Amino acid sequence: MQAANSSSDSSVDTAIDLEGFLPYRLSVLSNMVSSAIAGAYSERFGLTIPEWRIIAVLGRFPGLSAREVADKTAMDKVAVSRAVSRLRGAQLLHHATAPQDRRRSILSLSEKGRALLGQVAPLALDYEARLLDGFSVADRQRLAVALLKLQERAREIGPLQESQAPSSVRTE
Repeated sequence: MQAANSSSDSSVDTAIDLEGFLPYRLSVLSNMVSSAIAGAYSERFGLTIPEWRIIAVLGRFPGLSAREVADKTAMDKVAVSRAVSRLRGAQLLHHATAPQDRRRSILSLSEKGRALLGQVAPLALDYEARLLDGFSVADRQRLAVALLKLQERAREIGPLQESQAPSSVRTE
């Protein structure tokens, strides 16, 4: 957080330079990219962003549970559950019970789901190529490494807990 001390007193200035605040910048970029491609997915294929993410993940990692899909996509479990229900209703997913644990459901793309993935994936890959146009191979590699480090660090840190907030911010 980019906060500065106020010159008039010892309290912390709560204004944040959002344009330089990494979590904000990442969120804005994610929203811009998701919104840009969501229109094409919605218009052409009737898919929401969560539905597309589930199809993409199950295309790469078949046989996951809804919880595992939520973990891989960092999406809310309720959003995943709703999207899975819609995809099952559209016959894009198969749902089965894991033989070793009858409480665990496993999801996989149906033939119709795989065909849809085959149509949507080229659009997504084309958008990615256009987004990265002008980046050198070295720039792309550095970006991939930086994003991986940020993901690993965010996973290590986890959610911000009240006990981690500076004492001037706590609501005790």
